[in-house]
Amino acid sequence: MAMTFQLVYSESAAPGTCPYRLCRQAKPMDRVNSFLQAQFLRGLSPRSLRSYGYDLLNFVRWWYGRKTSPLSRLNESRLLDYVRYQLAAIPKPVPQTVNHRLTVVRCCYRFLYGRELSGGPGSMVSIHRTRCGLGYGRPGFRLGGLRLKQPRRVVVPLSREEVARFWASFRTFRDLSIIALMLLNGLRSREILEIRLEHLRLSEAQIRVLGKGNKERMLPLSSDTAQILQRYLQIERLCLPSPFLFLSLKGIRRGNPMTIDGLRSLFRHHRQRSHVPMANPHRFRHTFGSDMVRAGISLPALMRLMGHARIQSTMLYVMVSPQDVLDEFHRATRERTRPAIPERV
Repeated sequence: MAMTFQLVYSESAAPGTCPYRLCRQAKPMDRVNSFLQAQFLRGLSPRSLRSYGYDLLNFVRWWYGRKTSPLSRLNESRLLDYVRYQLAAIPKPVPQTVNHRLTVVRCCYRFLYGRELSGGPGSMVSIHRTRCGLGYGRPGFRLGGLRLKQPRRVVVPLSREEVARFWASFRTFRDLSIIALMLLNGLRSREILEIRLEHLRLSEAQIRVLGKGNKERMLPLSSDTAQILQRYLQIERLCLPSPFLFLSLKGIRRGNPMTIDGLRSLFRHHRQRSHVPMANPHRFRHTFGSDMVRAGISLPALMRLMGHARIQSTMLYVMVSPQDVLDEFHRATRERTRPAIPERV
């Protein structure tokens, strides 16, 4: 009889208990679940816990479906077989997904057994000498296993004409508020949906945002965004009892918090209506980052505004387009000292 594995979510999980757990034949896999519990106590967001759970679900289905040895026998050589298994799947996962699964499996193994994975025959393990990022501290060693090469992410921002056309397709202050926070503050979809009324400080033109890992940041609001939010609160949202800022305003879900599916549906509808097929929340976030850089903002300030933990993440949003290169070149050549060109040679 084939073994059945599943990731179970419990809305009624006891306080302090991870709502996600892996089950085999409907019985909890206690050792693996202890890793998820540790990540829950560490403060990972529900979205990250769900991602970890599905990564481990994919792995245990492969491991226990083909192996009879205990998990303690896992090594980098066998992880190489796991990579081959994933690349043969249909549809084939993207390199980022494969690498994330490998990272989660290695972390789980290290948590359970207190050591790194060994190499094994035919493995692609290398040992890297490391220091801290600034070159200080005592050098150490890190065991590096196989990772797939990930294509460089290039996200082209929307043009001014595309932004204006998409903006003009909206008719409610709620929707305009959402777009303004994405376009003028660079907020992520999840950050938009998790804003509560208590996070707004319209009198101070500020808003408190909970980013990835529940990291909090205080952001300034432009006068236009503050005005649109004020009109949404006074005209459309009124006194609905939910603590969340953005609610469903009609239908059977009226008064309930807006969901990620509702936000996707909103963008899908207005992409068709405005004929801007590339408009999506991430592209608005990238447009915000590009606009800020063109306006001369420093990278550390932009890093803080966008809620990045590393400056390298901010650099991904600072992609220079060919037109930017041409504009910068002509500006620089106008300002530099140039030799006089004779009328005749």
